[in-house]
Amino acid sequence: MRYDQAVEVLKNNGMEKMKEIYGAACAGENLKRYENLAEGYQKYFKDQEFDFFSAPGRTEISGNHTDHNSGKVLAGSIHLDTIAAAGRNGSDQIRMISATYHQDMTISLNDLERTNATSGTGPLLKGILDGFRKRGHKVGGFNVYTTTNVIGAAGVSSSASFEMLICTIVNHLFNDGALDIAEYAQIGKYAENKFWNKQSGLLDQMACAAGGIVTIDFKDQAKPVLEKLEFDFDELGHDLVIVNTGKGHADLSDEYSSVPIEMKKVAQYFGKEVLRECTLEEVIDHATEVRKFAGDRAVLRAIHFLTEDERVDTAVKAIKEKDYATLLNVITESGNSSWKYLQNCYPSGEHKEQPVTVALALTEVYLKKLGRGVCRVHGGGFAGVIMALVPHDDTDAYVAYMAKHMGKDNVYKMRIRNAGAIKVEF
Repeated sequence: MRYDQAVEVLKNNGMEKMKEIYGAACAGENLKRYENLAEGYQKYFKDQEFDFFSAPGRTEISGNHTDHNSGKVLAGSIHLDTIAAAGRNGSDQIRMISATYHQDMTISLNDLERTNATSGTGPLLKGILDGFRKRGHKVGGFNVYTTTNVIGAAGVSSSASFEMLICTIVNHLFNDGALDIAEYAQIGKYAENKFWNKQSGLLDQMACAAGGIVTIDFKDQAKPVLEKLEFDFDELGHDLVIVNTGKGHADLSDEYSSVPIEMKKVAQYFGKEVLRECTLEEVIDHATEVRKFAGDRAVLRAIHFLTEDERVDTAVKAIKEKDYATLLNVITESGNSSWKYLQNCYPSGEHKEQPVTVALALTEVYLKKLGRGVCRVHGGGFAGVIMALVPHDDTDAYVAYMAKHMGKDNVYKMRIRNAGAIKVEF
C-alpha cells in the first residue's frame, strides 16, 4: 500500500488491530506509533509501496542459559516491540532508517562480508541477509523505516526483536512467507555468532518470533521443539514487572560467551559436545576431576544447567495443571541457581558495581514483607534487568518503590503478547 492508503487503513481498522495485538490499554499509543511509521516512510521514500511489520521482545521465565547446550526453556513474548514500514525498492541495496536510534544506513547485497565491527546494527543486518543466502533463500533490495520501544541492551532481547523483524520482512517480501520461525531463529543465531562473535543460542529468537508463552526443547538444535502454553500471568493474580538496573550489557559479549564455553568444557571431559548429553550424577561423581579439567565455576555452571532443565519440566507441568504455587517456587529456585551457580548477576571482577544484585536484594526484602511474589535475574544477566512477579494489588506500590532506587523510567509493567513476529494485516 502507499501512504494515503495506509492512512485510510489505520483510520478505519487501526484501533481494532492494535487492540488485537497490544491489548485495549495500549491500543491508542500503538496506533500513534504506526501513524508515525507511515509518515516516516513517506518522508524518506516518498510514494513507494510498503507493508507494516512487527516483532516483540521477550521475557524468560525459566531455562536461564540452557539453549546453547541443547537444554529446555520457558519464555514468552512481551507487548514491547520493534515495528517497521518496509517495501521493495528494485535495487541491490537495503536502506534502513531507525527513528529510535537516529540511524540512516545503506547495505549493499554485493558486500555482505564480515568486518572488524562486532556490535551495532550494521553487522547484524549484514549477518541476517548473509544468513538468508547461506540457507538458500532469496534476498533483494528494500527500504525500511523502523522504530522500537524494546529496552535496549537490557535483557529483553532488543537485538533478537530486530533480527526477527528483518527476517519477517525478507521472508514476506522475497520468499512468499515460506520460512517458519525455527528458520528465522537459525538465521538470527548465525548473524550473532558470525557477525557479532557472540556465542548465543536460539532462545531469544524463537521466543520473540513465536508469540505467547512457550516452552522450547533444544535437544536437536537444527529442529527445536516448541509448544505453546495457554497461560498468562493474570491467571496467577500477578503482574510481570521488569526493572532496568541502568547498566546495559552491549559490551559484555565475553561474559556471555564464557557460559556456553565453560559448560561445553565440562561436557568435553565426558567425551560429549554439550551438557544435555551428560547427567547430574556424572558431574557430581567426577566433581574432583572435572574441577581440575574445567575449573570450579564451570562445574557450578554445569550443576545449574542440569538442574535447570528439570525445573523447566516442573514449571511446564505446573502451568498445565494450574499448580501456580509450584510455578512460583520454581521461578524462585531458577533465579537462585542463576545467582549462586551460573553466576550471571554481575561481570567477573566488578564487585563494586552490582546493580542487578542490588535490585534483586531490594526486591527480595520488599516481597518478603508482603509474604508473596517472586523475583529473579532476567535474560542473559551480568547487567540489564530483573523480573518480578508481584500480586496485582501490590504492583503500583512496588513500581514506586523500585522507581525510587532505579529511576522512574526504569520500571515497566509488562503484558504477554500472543502475536509473534508478523506482517501486520489490517
